[in-house]
Amino acid sequence: MTRQAGSSALKQLVSRLLGRSPSISFGDLRRVTPLSREFGFDRGAPVDRRYIEAFLTRHATDVRGRVLEVKDATYTRRFGGERVQVADVLDVDPTNRDATLIDDLTTGALLPADAFDCIVLTQTLHLIFDVHAAARTLHRILRPGGVLLLTVPGITQIPRAESSYWYWSFSALAAERLFRDAFTGGTVDVASHGNVLAATAFLYGLAERELREDEVDANDPDYPVTITVRAVKAPRTT
Repeated sequence: MTRQAGSSALKQLVSRLLGRSPSISFGDLRRVTPLSREFGFDRGAPVDRRYIEAFLTRHATDVRGRVLEVKDATYTRRFGGERVQVADVLDVDPTNRDATLIDDLTTGALLPADAFDCIVLTQTLHLIFDVHAAARTLHRILRPGGVLLLTVPGITQIPRAESSYWYWSFSALAAERLFRDAFTGGTVDVASHGNVLAATAFLYGLAERELREDEVDANDPDYPVTITVRAVKAPRTT
């Protein structure tokens, strides 16, 4: 052992004995304001987009037939392609020209039952206060055997511009209980994605490109950045 290595080991031992961790260098992150308040969009693709889009890539074959998405049909077209026969867009805003259906998932009064083969609902449920009612609506409007592909935030910034209608962040346990209750008789698969570095980068507003792939993809359930849910409505019994 070199003298330098021995000195370093001794310092760490002394620190442990004194109940203190070795000092670290925070560098550019020693600050109390983020590098971006736009989730990193102004620096590139946000960290959570990797988890969302990887989830949709894994389940792209579910995006088929009549598909419902919120705000626009970007992911429907991107991941469904020619498998999509009808691409519906839901919004509560009647001025949205892309919307084919104007309604609120809390009530879903104008949404047809047993209508959709797939619903793509990314980063939306946290903006609805009555998530139980919304989950029941999602189940009702899916056809038997239809698939819900849903993502929600875990560890996240809450932007001031959305603070009047941003209600929730989720754990995997909360998402699983919510959709197992709503999709009785069906199947529900829930997963968390992220790690302490990815969560820290996301909170600071760093972009995905500013981390290595292995750093983003490492999964530590103690630090969920994104929760994904694939829920399948039970097929109709004859």
